[in-house]
Amino acid sequence: MKRLTKLEAVLWSVALPGFSQLLAGSYIKGILFIILEFLINVNSNFNDAIRYSFLGEFESATNVIEFGWLMFYPCLYMFAMWDAYRMAMRSDEKFAYLPFVFGAYFITVGLMLSTKIHLFGLYLGPIFLPMLSLLPGLLVGFLLRFCLLKLYPSPPD
Repeated sequence: MKRLTKLEAVLWSVALPGFSQLLAGSYIKGILFIILEFLINVNSNFNDAIRYSFLGEFESATNVIEFGWLMFYPCLYMFAMWDAYRMAMRSDEKFAYLPFVFGAYFITVGLMLSTKIHLFGLYLGPIFLPMLSLLPGLLVGFLLRFCLLKLYPSPPD
């Protein structure tokens, strides 16, 4: 089993959920993440929505998305990243999951609200608003982790 750094694990997982697990030798888990990613991607028309969004055609992106399927994507994506990070982290690292969990929550909420919210008068659609929602999710997760680490410090060696 190959030992990945935390950064390497997360970045390979960003590229495609399951890649880090394959690199680390967790073949069943890696293949499962990849199959689930493709299943959700194809059934939600995610790639079409990404293409439309990058072309600035946000209404077309909204019309092509199958929201029922895409709602699964943030949790799968962030869980695969968390799993990759967890494989690479020290065993005594506490509350490291919080930024991943809150990132998934906020992306999911951003996706649900994406048809209603306009930022600075701009409609960002079902791709860019959820992506931007990751930032406050990570911030909340890191802040909560910071507070919990202050409340529950590691025992002395």
